[in-house]
Order: sequence, then C-alpha cells, then structure tokens
Amino acid sequence: MFSVKYLRIVCLSRAAPHSHWPKASRLSVCKPVLSSSHCFTTNTLQNSTVDFTAPGKQSELCFCFNQVFRNCSTCQVKVNCWNCKQVLDKELTFFCRSCKVVQPSDDGTTFFKIMDCDHSFTVDVQKLQRRYLQLQRSLHPDNFSQKSAREQEYSESQSALVNKAYTTLLKPLSRGLYMLELEGMGIDEGTESGADSDFLMELMEINEALHEAQTPDEASKIGHDMKARLVELTEQIDTALQKGELQAAKALLAQMKYYTNIEEKVKEKLSEFM
Repeated sequence: MFSVKYLRIVCLSRAAPHSHWPKASRLSVCKPVLSSSHCFTTNTLQNSTVDFTAPGKQSELCFCFNQVFRNCSTCQVKVNCWNCKQVLDKELTFFCRSCKVVQPSDDGTTFFKIMDCDHSFTVDVQKLQRRYLQLQRSLHPDNFSQKSAREQEYSESQSALVNKAYTTLLKPLSRGLYMLELEGMGIDEGTESGADSDFLMELMEINEALHEAQTPDEASKIGHDMKARLVELTEQIDTALQKGELQAAKALLAQMKYYTNIEEKVKEKLSEFM
C-alpha cells in the first residue's frame, strides 16, 4: 500500500520489466520515485491510497502510469540550447530564439503537438498540411548544408520526425491506430481472430466480386461502396474515442483497416483497365 499523493513519476521510454503485466501497459512505462515534488497535477488521485499488489490492480496501476506519462510529457521542463546555453522554456522548440540554431528532436513529443493539432480523431487536414509545409521549409536538411555537422544531424532528425507525424495524422486509419498506441493499445498485424464471422464472410464476397469485375464501372461501384462505409466508420470511431470507449474504437479501426485494403485493391483493379 502506498499513497499516490507522494508519488513522483519520472517518464521513461523503455520496455516494462514485468512480463506478467498486461500487454497494453508495456508500451509506455514510468519509473516511480517517492518524492514530495510534482511534475504534474494529480487532482483526481491526490490523497488516495491504492494497493496495487492486490489481484486485478495491475491494470489500474498501468492506467495510472499512462495518464501520468501523458501529463509528464506536457509539462514545461526548462532545458538549455546546446549551442548558446540559453534556456529554452517553450514546451516544443525547434529553434533557439537567441542563436537561431536548430534543436534536437524530442521523440517523446506526440505527433499532435508537433503538428499543432488538438488531440482528436477529427483534424483539420488543410491546417495539418499548412503546418507541415511551414515546418519543412524551416527544417529541411538542404537549409543546413553549410552549417555544422551537429546542426545538420538535428535538422535531419527533426525533418524526419515531422514527416512521420504528418503521414501518421493525415489518414484516419493511421491517426486512429496512433491514438490507440498512445493509450497502450494496438491492432495485431495479420490476425483475424477478433473479427466477426459474418464480417469476414462479407469481406470474402466483396473481394470475390472485385476479382470477377469485368468493367471499370463494376470496380468503381465497389470503390464507392467502400468510401461510403469508411465515412460511416470514421464518424463511429470519432464518437467512440470521444466517449473513451477504446475497445469499441479498436474493433471499428480493425474494420476500417479491412475496408481500406479493399479500397486500395479497387485502385489496382481500375489501373488494369487503363
């Protein structure tokens, strides 16, 4: 038994040493240190005492750590510029305001912060694209060919991180999967064990119809059907994530993944008619 009131979390990005913990908790783990100082606000946990050694409490501990990890990653920590040693007091800094040199990337920063987006399944794609172009104009390695080797290295890592953040948040499927990843959840590759048998049968019929399509119109009709289903799924996933229904969102994202694959197959089929 220990009081969460006196728990200070130092966030680490490493695998959990306890293999018996739930898989969802092993993606982001925090190291507990007893301290009276706080790097986050624990209004909901303050003055509470939890026996995390009790049966079934490990998942509560993991949820607590995930929430604290998110709060820790958003708190402002003062660091110094590697070049001029001036304090960088912004939450996300690409350049030092004093000497203007590019700073090292922070792999712990979420893609939503990098792209200046709300942590939401619904994003403004046009704003996302503007942010991407703005950052790449500033961070692209070609701009630092005459700079020091260290600054060239930082520009490359920053530019690569921006690329990854942009491509992940651009599409609903990758965006939703990333949001689940931040919660310690994911969809296993190549597994259909969790899919409903009726749904799998429907997929087989759609794939067979696409394979047997003899004209562009027949293939296009299947493509239009997939687009309509993906729009509907997008709305359902958004609602589930807003309500915090992660398991429901995970199941819907699995369906979206299948329909997205069929949509890609439709494009390939249409190219055969050209």
